[in-house]
Amino acid sequence: MEDKPVIRTAARMALLAAISLAMGFGMLASPASAQSITDRFKGLFGGKSEEAPAPGAPPAADQAPDGLSCPPVSIRAGASTYQVAAPGKQPVGNDLRFQVTITRTARECSYTGGEITARIGIQGRVIAGPAGAPATVDIPMRVAVVQSGVQEKTIATKAYRTSVTMSEDGSVPFTLVAEDLAYPAPPGAVGDSYIFYIGFDPQALKPEPKAKPKKK
Repeated sequence: MEDKPVIRTAARMALLAAISLAMGFGMLASPASAQSITDRFKGLFGGKSEEAPAPGAPPAADQAPDGLSCPPVSIRAGASTYQVAAPGKQPVGNDLRFQVTITRTARECSYTGGEITARIGIQGRVIAGPAGAPATVDIPMRVAVVQSGVQEKTIATKAYRTSVTMSEDGSVPFTLVAEDLAYPAPPGAVGDSYIFYIGFDPQALKPEPKAKPKKK
């Protein structure tokens, strides 16, 4: 009976290592190809195509210009894993409290009045480390639309947060959907160089600085 905690810790460490290895291989893969902005789905993570609107019903969005696409999603290098350690420690070995990884992404775009509004879906998993995770884990994410090139240009960016309650087995899935990332529709073929970057951003957990009172 006394060996069970050791076995459980070893199993968690093995699971953490397996997920980290899988994420490493995943980062070598190319991002998903851009999809037509007119493609619509019931859910970001699977599901059948939406039914055609009833006759006379107002359109959900304006007609998108020909060639306009919904950019692919890619995980930002260096932001694919979120690890937290015990206070004053580094998130390695027995000092690791928990690790969060991204396992699946999806996106959906709509066009209205010259502007694109994106919904970016992110699924992942939180795994407790040897140091023990807190009862509730806050997960900070950042989503950005970037124009790639010799010099990348950030078109829009926004931070998001979600929380999960840890279970006794120390492994919990999470889902976050960024609903409101909006940006101007790019002209012509410029949109082909756009990409959605996602990743963990610990800065998103810090409270926003209070605005300084204006001097009279």
